[in-house]
Amino acid sequence: MADQTPSATPSRSRRWFLGLGAALGSALAACRPTQAPPLEPRALGAPISPYGSRSRFEKATRFFRPTTIPEEASSRTPLGDTYGIITPSSLHFERHHGGVPDIDPATHTLTIHGLVERPIVFTVDEIKRLPSISRIFFLECSGNSASEWKGAAEVDVQRAHGLTSCSEWTGVWLSTLLRECAVRPNGTWILAEGADACKLARSIPIAKAMHDVLIAYGQNGEALRPEQGYPLRVIVPGWEGNVNVKWVRRIKVLDQPAMTRWETSKYTDLLADGSARQFTFDMDAKSVITRPSGGDRLAGAGIYEVTGLAWSGRGAIARVEVSADAGRTWTDATLQEPVLPRAHARFTWSWRWDGRDAILQSRCTDDTGYVQPPRTDLVAVRGLNSNYHNNAIQSWKIAADGSVTNGNV
Repeated sequence: MADQTPSATPSRSRRWFLGLGAALGSALAACRPTQAPPLEPRALGAPISPYGSRSRFEKATRFFRPTTIPEEASSRTPLGDTYGIITPSSLHFERHHGGVPDIDPATHTLTIHGLVERPIVFTVDEIKRLPSISRIFFLECSGNSASEWKGAAEVDVQRAHGLTSCSEWTGVWLSTLLRECAVRPNGTWILAEGADACKLARSIPIAKAMHDVLIAYGQNGEALRPEQGYPLRVIVPGWEGNVNVKWVRRIKVLDQPAMTRWETSKYTDLLADGSARQFTFDMDAKSVITRPSGGDRLAGAGIYEVTGLAWSGRGAIARVEVSADAGRTWTDATLQEPVLPRAHARFTWSWRWDGRDAILQSRCTDDTGYVQPPRTDLVAVRGLNSNYHNNAIQSWKIAADGSVTNGNV
C-alpha cells in the first residue's frame, strides 16, 4: 500500500524543486563570463537646459517647397515619423498668406462688435482669467492631398497628405465671449479676422460659433507658437483649416456671410460644369497608411505592423479597414484608444507579407455611417477642377524588392 502520510508528497516535491534549482544554477553559471568586464569611465552628459530639445539622432522635419514668396507658403507634418495621435507643436503643419506676425500679448486685444448689445474689447489676460477648457482636435487644410486629384502622385505621405495635424488646444469657448456681448436675434454669422499682414478673414455661422468654437491660447501644454496664431487663434473643430483664423484680433457679428476673398475667389470647390461649391466647411472622413508608405523599403517577407491615421470632421471614427490587394478584400484594423470626435485616430494592422507585389489601402467609416470613397467615385461626383476636399482612398504599392511607392498614378 502506498504511503499516505501527509509528509510523503511534499517531500518528493521538495526534492524535485531542489534538483531543478541546481540544474538551473549550473546552466546560468555556464552562461556567465568568468570575469565581469571592467566598467569604462564615461564623460558626464549634457547639463540641463531652460527648454528641452530632441535627440540629435532624430531627423524628422517639416517639408516645404522653395518659393519666391516665403510669406505665402506651407509646410507639412512628417506623418510617417509621428506616433500616437498628438502632433508635436514644432511639427504641426503651417499655411500662411501674409507671413508670421510678431505680436506682443501685452498689447494684443480681441474686439467683439457688430450686432451685439455690448461691444467689448478683451485683453489676452482677461481671456485667460475666464474658465478654460482643453480639447484634442485635428486641423486639416482643405487643400491637403490636392496633388492626388489628378494622379500627380507625390512621392511620400508627408508631401501628399501632410497638411493635417492634431493637438490639444486650450482656451475659452467663443460662446462665453459672445454671451458677454449679448448677440442680437438677427446676428446669424460672425466674421473672424486675423492680425496678419493680409488680414485674413472668414465667415462662420453663429450656430457653429455658439456650439464648439474655441478661442485658443494654448497648444499641447504651452502657449501657442507664433506660426500657430500666438497669442490667440480660432479653433473650429472639424472644419477646413482656413476658417481657424490665427492671430485673431476681432470678431464681428453679422446678419449674413461677409463674402471675403477667402470664401469667394479662394477656398471654394470648382465643379466639372464650371459652378462652384461654397462654404464647404466640414472635412469628410479620411484615412491614410503612414507606415509603410512612399519612400519606405521593407526588409523582406515577414510580419509587419501597418499603421496610419484616420479622422472625420463630422464626428468620431467608428471603423478602419485595410486591404493588401488594391481593395478587392478588406480586413478590420485595430483602433487604438482614445478614439475622439474630430481628432486623429491611430489604427494598426498586422500583415504577413509574402514578398510579392501588393497594394496597401485603408478606408474609414465615421459614426455618421459615411465611408471614405475611392478616387473614382469622388471624381465622378466632383470632376477634376477642384483643389480642395480630397478625401479619397490612398494606395501604396509594395514591389517585390520591398520598395514602397505612391500607387495613385
